[in-house]
Formats: sequence, structure tokens, C-alpha cells
Amino acid sequence: MPPRMVLNGRYELDALPIGRGGMGEVWVGRDTRLDREVAVKLIRFPDDVPDDDLIRRFVRESRITARLEHPGVPAVFDVGTHDGRPFMVMQRIHGITVADLIAEYGPLPIGWAAAIAAQTCAVLTAAHRASLVHRDLKPGNLMLCPDGTVRVLDFGLAVALGGGDSLITRAGQTLGTPAYMAPELVAAGTTVPQTDLYAVGCTLHEMLAGARPFRGATAYAVMSQQVDARPPALRTVRADVPAELERLVLELLAKTPSERPGTEEVYARSVPFARGLGELAGVLAPPAEPSPARMYAVVVGRVLDTGEPVAAPVPRDAPAFSRGDLAMARIEAGSLVRGSQYDRAAEVLSAVARPATRLLGPTDPDVLSLRFELADVRFDGGDYRGAGPAYRDLAADLAAHRGPDEDLALRCRRQAATCDALSGRTGEALRQLESLLDDERRSYGPDDERVLELRKQIGLLLLGSGQRDAADRVLRTLLDDAERILGSTHDVPQTVRSVLADVER
Repeated sequence: MPPRMVLNGRYELDALPIGRGGMGEVWVGRDTRLDREVAVKLIRFPDDVPDDDLIRRFVRESRITARLEHPGVPAVFDVGTHDGRPFMVMQRIHGITVADLIAEYGPLPIGWAAAIAAQTCAVLTAAHRASLVHRDLKPGNLMLCPDGTVRVLDFGLAVALGGGDSLITRAGQTLGTPAYMAPELVAAGTTVPQTDLYAVGCTLHEMLAGARPFRGATAYAVMSQQVDARPPALRTVRADVPAELERLVLELLAKTPSERPGTEEVYARSVPFARGLGELAGVLAPPAEPSPARMYAVVVGRVLDTGEPVAAPVPRDAPAFSRGDLAMARIEAGSLVRGSQYDRAAEVLSAVARPATRLLGPTDPDVLSLRFELADVRFDGGDYRGAGPAYRDLAADLAAHRGPDEDLALRCRRQAATCDALSGRTGEALRQLESLLDDERRSYGPDDERVLELRKQIGLLLLGSGQRDAADRVLRTLLDDAERILGSTHDVPQTVRSVLADVER
């Protein structure tokens, strides 16, 4: 038997790796200093030629994974270099990947599919709150452990929102796995939190149907379907899938990121179906074997159900309230919005927004999301006088909490100005938009598409208020810049060109 590899005189690896990926090998080993089992990911260079891009990505993965403190993410213990090859020492996870589970069982029981999706969304919530997007979520990167918990593996392609990590790529390398890639990632390489939710939709469909939603002979054929094809309805291939669960999968597979639900909503909508979680032969520990993880989770669940908030003391006259109330209110409001009951949806969200803000604070992440959704519901329902102040207050709190150039704060300012315009306060709207334009130019740069869109909005508002000469100057200058930056066939220059032609008639 060949001698075992030992890294840094401490980590003794087994004879053979247990897996290989795009840029690394995973080995089982033992930390001889602490006498514990570990997993070691060791970079693998194609043709044994060192690659600086791979090294940067590998180092970035170790840092990203170490930043995520969640039971559903393997802990990082150590990093180092062996013979010029970086390695990462991680917690050893025992279990079966969801890909292997599907290969063995075919379509999974509905309860287990929902439970795996819900746990995955719990991990993604932590990642997205840390401004990280996984970008390569798939059944092969989800590990079901014997105690029923799910671990999300391989953050090797993760990106930091708003950072430069997305530029660390290898020429000609696909950024993700075609069968689970969102349309925006396929078409433009862009990444938002909802990119991960699309992959959750692909994975949930596969768990329920036993087959991927989009299949083809080549990677190109699959990616083309991700952009253009409608996903198959689950109940046509599996009749016992509940209609609400099928609807959730279809919403997750929406081609436009903004039309997909967020991680918290997907979690809340999946949990009710995560019941009847019976045995999976050869996968789960015997029922008689105590599970420390489940023991812990049961108590945590009861704490959350008491309505006792962690972030702030409860006033004596305050009604019982928990974060679960936020999720349930958002689900109810979403259902009302789908039925065009905007006023009722706003009432539901307002009722929970008041105690949530009082108990958790106005800048708690869950409260901020709720407040933004409430403003959107009022706006979509035509209540511009109610939506405007809501957006304006949000923008002020976000600017104070995260800085004036925070993206969501700028978006709220734009929406507030739009509400003023739609309420007939054109002068105030123009003043706000022109002030916002200066800030967006400073934050995003003068050639950013968001800046060009804002200039278009100002030009159209000037035109609508009868200031034709000022509108003409703004729109003609914008047309020259938009054609130079975006090309003559882009929507912005085409719209401006059409408006100017109508004005000249």
C-alpha cells in the first residue's frame, strides 16, 4: 500500500479521494493533532500546471465558507498549502447527496422534498444576508445526513453581491451547472439572490418528478431551454403533488428574477408540506437512535413559537409576536395580491409591521423586507400617497443604517419620487429625481444603465409636465449617450428615439 499523504505534518489523508470537482479533490482524513476525522479539499490543477485563477478562486471559497456560521454549512477548520497546492480542512459530513438519493429512490416523498427545500432555504437566507450568492446550487451539492439535516456544500462559485468576486473566472468555463442555471446567469452572467432560488426550483422539481425540468443532448441545448422554454407542470407527471407546491415550483422557475419568491417565503411555503417524514432505508439513522440535532431543533422551534423576540424586550401590553408571524403575513399578503386584493394585502402587512418594528427595530433585516414589500403592495395597488412616505422612510433608515449609497436606499428614493409624480406633485418629483441622479452618478458611474434609465424618467416627466424644450435637451443628450454605451438596438435608445419622433410630429 502506498504511503498516505500527510499535509503540514498534521492531516493524514486516506489512500484515495472520495470525489473530484471542477477545481479540486475531496479527501477523507484525520487531524492527528486533535484526533478527529476531517474532510480535506485539495486544489487540482489541469495537466498539473499551476493556475493563478484557480488558486484565487480556491482561496476565496475557503473565506466565503468560513464566513457562513450556520449548522447547514460545513465548518472550516484550517487552510494551508502542500507542494504548491492550496488545501482547506473542513468538518467531515456523513450522508448522501440529494443527487444520489434521487438516483436511488427516484421521485422523493413529498414531505422529504419539501423538508430538503426548506432547510436549503434556511442556509441560503444566511448566505444572502451575508451578501453571498451560491451560484452552483444543485442536488449534488446538498447532503442529507442520517439525522435528517441538510448541509449545503461547495461554495466554490459563490459571489459577493456588489463586489468584484464575479470577475474571478476561467476563460471558457461555465459559471454553474447548466441544468440548474438561472436565465440571467446563462444570458448575461449576472447574479442576484433570486439566482439561487431558480436553482432551488430546478432541484425541487427534480426531487418531486425524479427528472430535471429541462433536459437536452448538449449543455447548450439545456441552457437555451433555461432562457426560453416553459417548465413542465409537475402534476402532469406526478398527480399527487399538491397544487400549492406545484405553484411554488413554477414561481421559482420564473424567467425574471423579480418574479421569484425569496428564501424566507419559500421556506414558509415549504414547511407545511414537510410532514410524514418517514424512514428512508439505508439513509437515516434508526428511529430509536437519539438525534442531538433534532433534540436541539425541537427546543429552538418551541422558543420561536412563544412569541418572545430575541432582539428586544417585550412591552407588557405588546401582543404575542414572532418572526414566524412575518412569514405567515407575507404568504397571506402574496395570496391576496395574486387575487388583486391590494388594499387587504396592505392591511395584513401593516398589522404585523407595527409590532415587528417596535419589537425588532426598523432596520432588522426581516422588518426591512416587510416594510419594502408593504410599500410595493401600496404602489402596485395605486395608493401612491401611502406608498411615497413608506419608500421615503425606508430610504432614510437604510441610508442611516447602511450608508446613503446603499442600492436599496437609492431604489426607494426613486420609487418615492415616482409616487409624487403619479400623485400630481411633478415639481417635487423632478427635484427629487435630479438630486437622486447626482447620487447615482457618484455611486454607479455615469455610464451605468440605472443612471441612463433615471435620465429617461426625468426627460419623460419633463415632457409630461409641458416643459418641452427642457425635455428635448435631456432626451437628445441621453440618446447620444445611450447609443454609445448600450448600442442603438437597446430598449433605452429605442424608447427615447420613439418619443422624440412623436414630439416632432
